[in-house]
Amino acid sequence: MSKVMSNKTPFYENGLRFECQGSGKCCTSHGEFGFVFLTIDDRRRFAKHFEISTAEFTKKYCAYNLEQEAWHLTEDAKNTDCMFLKNKKCSVYEARPTQCRTWPFWPEVMNAKSWKSEVESFCPGVGKGPLWSKTEIEKIMAEDFENSKKIGS
Repeated sequence: MSKVMSNKTPFYENGLRFECQGSGKCCTSHGEFGFVFLTIDDRRRFAKHFEISTAEFTKKYCAYNLEQEAWHLTEDAKNTDCMFLKNKKCSVYEARPTQCRTWPFWPEVMNAKSWKSEVESFCPGVGKGPLWSKTEIEKIMAEDFENSKKIGS
């Protein structure tokens, strides 16, 4: 959890306002954040949503990344947006994977510079909705960090 917390006062010390606006902008490829990686729990949740087996879901919707040793949602070579993005909305919102559930509070963007350039610059939900406390944000960051350790299983 050392990646999640440090001795330095975080820029979100007094909390951050965020509420999903349903723009779908986070579901489009943003360079290194292009893949939606999945744990076995994510694949099971999707399978239940589609009323198919986990193996069927994995075969139909997933690819294995040898470099990352992890499953991810497949992408179309011509369109790197999430395959479940329909009319700028998540068509599987209730079944969405942990990676999507924890956005935008990912450890790798939770510094002032990254937040401004990689989240605030394109996400219309920043600055809106409820105030997420530092404790709540760090709990979500820890969940994302723990989830990243399960990727590939």
